[in-house]
Amino acid sequence: MKSNGLSLHHPFAFWAGTAAIVAGVLAHIPMFVCASHMGYRMVGMKMDATMLVGMGLIPLGLLLAAYGLMPRMAQLRQATAARGGLHFHVADGIPLNRQHWYLVAVLVVALTIDVMKPATLGFVMPGMTREYGLAKQSAGLLALVALTGTTVGSVVWGVIADRFGRRATILLSALMFIGTSICGAMPSFAWNLAMCFLMGASAGGLLPITFTLMAEMIPAAHRGWLLVALGGLGNSAGYLVAAWAASLLEPHYGWRVLWLLGLPTGAIIILLSRLLPESPRFLATNGLHAEARAVLAKFAGEIDADDGAAAAQSDRRATGMRALLQGGYAPLTIGMGVAGIAWGLANFGFLLWLPTNLRAMGMDAATATSLLAKSAFVALPGTLIVIRLYHRWSTIMTLVTFIGLSCASLLGFFLLGYFDIGSTAAMVVATVALLVSASGVIATLIPYASEIYPVHLRATGSGVIAAGSKLGGILGAGFGVVGLFDNVSLAALVIAAPMAAAAFLLARSGIDTRGRRLEEIQGMLDGAAEPAH
Repeated sequence: MKSNGLSLHHPFAFWAGTAAIVAGVLAHIPMFVCASHMGYRMVGMKMDATMLVGMGLIPLGLLLAAYGLMPRMAQLRQATAARGGLHFHVADGIPLNRQHWYLVAVLVVALTIDVMKPATLGFVMPGMTREYGLAKQSAGLLALVALTGTTVGSVVWGVIADRFGRRATILLSALMFIGTSICGAMPSFAWNLAMCFLMGASAGGLLPITFTLMAEMIPAAHRGWLLVALGGLGNSAGYLVAAWAASLLEPHYGWRVLWLLGLPTGAIIILLSRLLPESPRFLATNGLHAEARAVLAKFAGEIDADDGAAAAQSDRRATGMRALLQGGYAPLTIGMGVAGIAWGLANFGFLLWLPTNLRAMGMDAATATSLLAKSAFVALPGTLIVIRLYHRWSTIMTLVTFIGLSCASLLGFFLLGYFDIGSTAAMVVATVALLVSASGVIATLIPYASEIYPVHLRATGSGVIAAGSKLGGILGAGFGVVGLFDNVSLAALVIAAPMAAAAFLLARSGIDTRGRRLEEIQGMLDGAAEPAH
């Protein structure tokens, strides 16, 4: 796999570990099949010896596969010492070619599978609640645990990707997808919670890494719109696949089969891995110039020694999450982090409670449900508008504009609640505006993060910003329990305030990344250049 950037450290260990993980998952299937005469209800069933052996094989397989996948520590130490040499980049002036589209297709599939995991939560909750006899509070704990897993995973996998590489981390995340699919065969709710946390952790890391790899591989002229399109297509396809799988399989095999789908979906990513290159920017930044040049040759043809080189960088560069709060990156990290948390509060808190609040404000239940459905449908074409603005106008101002529109929409809800306005037309306008603007925020937030951080911090920074949006969801769940969202005016104001602060900070400190090479963007921020809008 040298043409993809790095060969496997130990191919036999990787494939043996992969086989052990698959065997461990398959060992859970007999008990699932045995429960077919009970409608695939496994609650209270005692784990048999085969299942216990399978549970042991999965962590063993993960360790073995990780050993076989990750670069040798000696190679990493040598690479770390070599930092500061040539920085390679994909030829930014070439048109998109077949290799680029192969990459885009694989990353869309990976992101679709990633989004499918949390989307499936909504479809398994009713069946799980009935089978385990859960109260609403206990059922809600599953979503909270899953969100916590995605938050932790976004940060941890980002750090791993910056240390060991984008491709290796994506493959390891896919193996965790496969291993945690045994959530569908757990006979107790406590085991489901544990597996759901791990499943969320594996899913949470894949999103920022796919954006990071895309940003580092696509020519500058096409990078922005493809990043936004990747998010839009991946999110839409993920929810559609989850809904399709639920409608097709759940009536026949119960809710558990939706979790067991982690085996075939994770295997798809592994099978497509031959089309997944390591980032030449990551390779060159870590001193692996020959490997970087080999990847570039696949995408841009043979290059001379100097064609892919940029100026030498400083040998002493801060790494880790602390570096995200230094120099020109500090205000951007704070602004995007606050925007992500506020978006999570709006999406997983305010919008979740909106149907209840609309009914409390005088709208009947049928009208409220219909309004949200129609508003969501109207918001879908908004992705095309976001793509065009991000590509043709300004990346930073597109992000700031949609954050500002989200803030204005929330202030509209504040006024409706504060003055007790029961106008259906006003509620429709506020709801559509919030859904469209919130979709624009999340569609541009992670792509922008994947563009502005340097190579050695890109996955970490993207992961932290992605984690912020999930953290907002956790806070939204907590605020919902204490009753904040019962008061639509107060809730809207609480979320609008950090939205406004984030918009101000990003408008003041952000730079336009449109059409710029990643090395140019890094130079502007490292050199404390004046913000360019």
